[in-house]
Amino acid sequence: MLVRDAMSTVILTLGPAHTLRQAAALMSARRVGAAVVLDPDAGGIGILTERDILNSVGLGQNPDAERTHAHTTTDVVFAAPTWTLEEAARAMAHGGFRHLVVLDRGEVAGIVSVRDIIRRWVPDREPAPVP
Repeated sequence: MLVRDAMSTVILTLGPAHTLRQAAALMSARRVGAAVVLDPDAGGIGILTERDILNSVGLGQNPDAERTHAHTTTDVVFAAPTWTLEEAARAMAHGGFRHLVVLDRGEVAGIVSVRDIIRRWVPDREPAPVP
């Protein structure tokens, strides 16, 4: 199975000037754990994850004052839609992260998460009966 079969193609995209509170609200409303940050001044494509927001708040930083550009990962590992899920999982395990931005011909095509991969590897099951 390939990354294109598991990735989400509806992507939350943020700018570098969004506050972390705005980012968290948008991520919560969309029920996603990561957003693509497009910042042409900082090299283009980055990723902001729920962990980035959590780390900032944990340090006592003000989510209304902190901007996404200060918390965005810019040395992103990108996946191709033609990667196997095993290749994507290996990249995530090696890098210690849970999301990969998927590029197709230099354009953002989607995001694949550990959850996306697990959903493809483990078939849906009916809930266990309650005794």
